[in-house]
Amino acid sequence: MTITSDASAAGTFLLGDDLPVSRMGFGAMKLPAHDWHGPACDPEQSLRVLRRAVELGVDHIDTAWFYFHRDVSANGLIRRALHPYRDDLVIATKVGPGRDPEGNWLHPADRDGVRAAVHRNLRELGVDRLDLVYLRRLPTQTSIAEPFAALAELRDEGLIRHLGVSNVNAAQLAEARALAPVVAVQNKYSVLEHTEAEDRLLADCAERGTAFVPFYPLGGTGVPDHPVLRRVAERHGATRAQVMVAWLLALSPAILAIPGTSSPAHLEENVAAAALRLDAADLAELGTLTAPAESAK
Repeated sequence: MTITSDASAAGTFLLGDDLPVSRMGFGAMKLPAHDWHGPACDPEQSLRVLRRAVELGVDHIDTAWFYFHRDVSANGLIRRALHPYRDDLVIATKVGPGRDPEGNWLHPADRDGVRAAVHRNLRELGVDRLDLVYLRRLPTQTSIAEPFAALAELRDEGLIRHLGVSNVNAAQLAEARALAPVVAVQNKYSVLEHTEAEDRLLADCAERGTAFVPFYPLGGTGVPDHPVLRRVAERHGATRAQVMVAWLLALSPAILAIPGTSSPAHLEENVAAAALRLDAADLAELGTLTAPAESAK
């Protein structure tokens, strides 16, 4: 049996106190290219994917200024496909890392770099205020106080509505919360990869009403061909990718799913996972996939 639905089947979550979004969203990272350094995607197909995502009820798109390949950027594609934006469309973006025009990663942004990146997002997306901006931490950063303080200033200036953090541990999240409200945390998390520390962070977010937004929800390098995933998928007439997304949505009401793709078929498949309901036996079986270990972060 083929699962069909739109994004609304996943239910909604309130970002802050004023931005309701479907828990099934869309990640824009793979719109310019299949990987950071290519090969390039067909931009016309990526535009069709974005328009179809909105038709399927997606009202939360996750992007970043550093999602680009050569002269094609995710922000530019989003603006071409969807501007002027629907009133209920929430676009989240990220700042923090730098990339040169060839796509090589640079050092983490300082206060001036954060401000420049925010203004770049505003220009590229064609908006006067950004709905949600994450500070993305690089592994070389221990403290995020300085760049997050710059984001908080921009929020006070009215250029950002809500703030989030990405790739952080509990101490860094606490550091950010001491400076300004944090409405979302975006960390790596999937049924095949999550640590005890990440599980505790998720629980903390759920308790505080903070969204937890897993990046690489399908593993990041292709959907794994694991026998447990196959068995659960076969029982539901679903795909392994749909099971992975449905597991996240079942795990906590605070989780927002943002699987990304440049394929129209994969978009339909991912969004349909909003309607897949895993039972207790499914969740117990899937729980055997990961033996959480203490995070080294």
